[in-house]
Amino acid sequence: MALEHFRPQLRTNDLVQDLKWNDELRTRFEASEATVLAEYPLTEEEREAIRTRDFRRLYELGLHPYLLSQLARLLFGTGEKAGTSAPAMALIRSLLGDEYEQYMGNRSG
Repeated sequence: MALEHFRPQLRTNDLVQDLKWNDELRTRFEASEATVLAEYPLTEEEREAIRTRDFRRLYELGLHPYLLSQLARLLFGTGEKAGTSAPAMALIRSLLGDEYEQYMGNRSG
């Protein structure tokens, strides 16, 4: 996954950075995601991708690949064991789409 789609001006990049560094904003986001999303000048496409946890679409819109993983962690929490993290698995499922089951099958055997 390269930076070919990265668009620094995409406001979701700002949102994720703010959520990473601002505890109060993160608490408000956890309590009312829609309220915090309304405070940012996001496109409806960005809002929908965040609401539906469509990480692939966020990547295509221009979210930095590093911030994809950070957003997954912020939305889903962190996992205890490598390969069992809900954020990582949600990110992989979204990015691979129809290829997810094949990917997972190849990993396990």
